[in-house]
Amino acid sequence: MKKILAIIAAALFLILAAFPMAASAANPVSQDGYYKGIKLAGKVKIVRNFGDIKIKVVNSFPDIRVKLVDAFPRDIGEWEIVDYGEDFTVEIVNSFPDVRVEFVDSFPGVE
Repeated sequence: MKKILAIIAAALFLILAAFPMAASAANPVSQDGYYKGIKLAGKVKIVRNFGDIKIKVVNSFPDIRVKLVDAFPRDIGEWEIVDYGEDFTVEIVNSFPDVRVEFVDSFPGVE
């Protein structure tokens, strides 16, 4: 009987320990605002093909909230759209995105 209780307790511990890892794995953007080594702040060029990141624009449940700015995009989630001199490129897609983006007027950043 004690063995069964010990096995059940160990199984519950393992299940509960897995939930925080699963929650953090759901968002492809790290808590400090990076996606595969790309800091999601700065000057961004929108391209039709072969972008560094494929994004899908959503209205709910984003991976990152983005505020478009005219100059000095320093903080995570602040993007300045440019034609040249970009820090990274994005391709807007409808399916199979790397990152889901919601454009906001305030409070940009990672969820």
